[in-house]
Amino acid sequence: MTSTLDDTATTPTDGGVPELTHWIGGRAVPGGSGTFADVTDPATGAVGARVPFASATEVQEAVAAARTAFPGWRDTSLSTRTSILFRFRELLNARAPELAALITAEHGKVLSDAAGEVARGQEVVEFACGMPHLLKGGSTENASTGVDVHSVRQPLGVVGIISPFNFPAMVPMWFFPIAIAAGNTVVLKPSEKVPSAALWMAELWREAGLPDGVFNVVHGDKVAVDGLLTHPDVRSISFVGSTPIARYIYETGTAHGKRVQALGGAKNHMVVLPDADLDLAADQAVNAGFGSAGERCMSISALVAVGDIADVLVEKVAERARGLRTGDGRRSCDMGPLVTRVAQDRVSGYIDAGEREGATVVVDGRTGDFDADGHGFFVGPTLLDRVGTDMSVYTDEIFGPVLSVVRVDSYERAVELINANPYGNGTAIFTNDGGAARRFQNEVEVGMIGVNVPVPVPMAYYSFGGWKNSLFGDTHAHGTEGVHFFTRGKVVTTRWLDPSHAGVDLGFPQNG
Repeated sequence: MTSTLDDTATTPTDGGVPELTHWIGGRAVPGGSGTFADVTDPATGAVGARVPFASATEVQEAVAAARTAFPGWRDTSLSTRTSILFRFRELLNARAPELAALITAEHGKVLSDAAGEVARGQEVVEFACGMPHLLKGGSTENASTGVDVHSVRQPLGVVGIISPFNFPAMVPMWFFPIAIAAGNTVVLKPSEKVPSAALWMAELWREAGLPDGVFNVVHGDKVAVDGLLTHPDVRSISFVGSTPIARYIYETGTAHGKRVQALGGAKNHMVVLPDADLDLAADQAVNAGFGSAGERCMSISALVAVGDIADVLVEKVAERARGLRTGDGRRSCDMGPLVTRVAQDRVSGYIDAGEREGATVVVDGRTGDFDADGHGFFVGPTLLDRVGTDMSVYTDEIFGPVLSVVRVDSYERAVELINANPYGNGTAIFTNDGGAARRFQNEVEVGMIGVNVPVPVPMAYYSFGGWKNSLFGDTHAHGTEGVHFFTRGKVVTTRWLDPSHAGVDLGFPQNG
């Protein structure tokens, strides 16, 4: 099936470059602010589209459309809501390759990785299809004489989602299936670097039968973000991005009375103990360090070698890294480009700094033969050894294909490193010792832990989220925590007319 995006959500400019739109009230709305950004294919450097930046007025229009749609959607039966969600799921299953191709064209990740992203987002859609069960309240008959009590959970209203460039489909799907199934209406602000996936999903919702105004998309920069953060009709904000912005989102949103879940940055460690299978560990370090060119908040960036295994482990990782093919994600390569030229320059700068500060460059991705046409934004797999904890390649979130090996002499020192780090998103340990693994999962101060699993992203029925500077707010994404985030509780106490309770009594009510 051909995407309707090409028919209704883009208009070619005079130069032949499509001009994307917002999606407000169930239709494509051209940008009116006059400010645009180029959407670039990172494998070739070619501009594929222009995306409009919303003005404050356009944000208000999107929120107004969502506010208008909310009462009707809130009062739509759970059965009807669920049937629309199931329809969305079936359409997404049938057309997943189409969405994956859009992601690769704008983000650069290889097609198989983009398909995996869509599949993981679909897991949350499937979880949300069980919303009738997830929203069941409790009931107590005769809690006091002649008095019954029951609880319900109800939707918040208009909810805002601000999503990052690295997962244009999966991260929004962490939030909007649950929000919509619970009866909320949504305004999504995707990254301006990768805007087309959001529009594609908006049209898929329309095809699935979602009423106009329940799902809206506005593009933009800080104007759009602040418009959502400060608008009195937006009840909650869900955000994924860097730690400084996550802190800003949390502080600004909560200052304006909103419920906020803001997921920030990461510096994920993978600890390899001397008893581990080093071939397995090397395979997984390469997969977790260089998948999606390292542009994942769950990527492994610090490989912690414990004891005397470092030399052997480094050589095994280097051998695998040198064998990777980097290039256009549509050419069956192992790894694609970084998302922008700025990202390419930043990552290369970190490699330069690591070398200056004394790290050993074992595999150098700053130059190489890349399988792509044009002038893409490539940095190949890079392996740095003997990295010190004071080096910028260790302290900073690089967000690129740079794997830093830190050598320590004991398990205890490895745990100290992880717990001293300001981030607490994900971590992993590779070992054949069940006691060590059990101790590790108990002692590390991190939200998501893998035992012989390098990228421990939970299934949709568990919640995704870190600790420390990796999360601002009390609620993680999806799972039952997501259901609670997008709903509010009510408790109803009921007594039908009973003559024995007639009369005036100003005392505080007592049970009995």
